[in-house]
Amino acid sequence: MANQAEFFLALGIKVRELRRKCGYSQEDMISFGFSARHWQQIEAGRPITVSTLLRICEVFEITMSKLVRGLDKGIYEQLDVHLAPRRRRRRT
Repeated sequence: MANQAEFFLALGIKVRELRRKCGYSQEDMISFGFSARHWQQIEAGRPITVSTLLRICEVFEITMSKLVRGLDKGIYEQLDVHLAPRRRRRRT
């Protein structure tokens, strides 16, 4: 199972790929309200806030679910286990 650091690293890689695919440089991200240093930290896989995630989604016109989909199955599998309703055992 992957940890938070691995999740944010994968997110940083995906964000970098999205930026490049859209034809933006890191310097272009300043016009979207990010400082150059903050953007470099995002792409380097540093932890970010939900509000930063939402801003990234706005810039790339993508939903948050699409942004994080498939980044870390370990975390989602763990959540599924904790959120899944418990089944009642039949008494025999």
